[in-house]
Amino acid sequence: MTTPTPKPQDQNSVLLVSNDNHTFILRKSCVMISPAIKSMLDKRSNFEEAQFNRVVFKNMNGVVLEKVCEYFCYREKYKDAVDVPDMEIPPELALELLMVADFLCT
Repeated sequence: MTTPTPKPQDQNSVLLVSNDNHTFILRKSCVMISPAIKSMLDKRSNFEEAQFNRVVFKNMNGVVLEKVCEYFCYREKYKDAVDVPDMEIPPELALELLMVADFLCT
């Protein structure tokens, strides 16, 4: 028996799915800082992601995607702040997060 995949609650939410089926629902405004995700969600594109507000990352596990989501929210929270606290990055994830940041253009 499979568990149903959650769906974004409205057009202002996006579902991000890792390769090990961890799911994260974020505000669209958070994820749009990534030009890669922004183009995937562009309604004028023919991408499936744009139709369903759902992005599946086949090369990203749940631990890494969770940190990416944390960064998206962190970035939105502090976008106008002068004093921005450091974001904690576990050393064991640093290289993988660097590659993901390159892919997402963030």
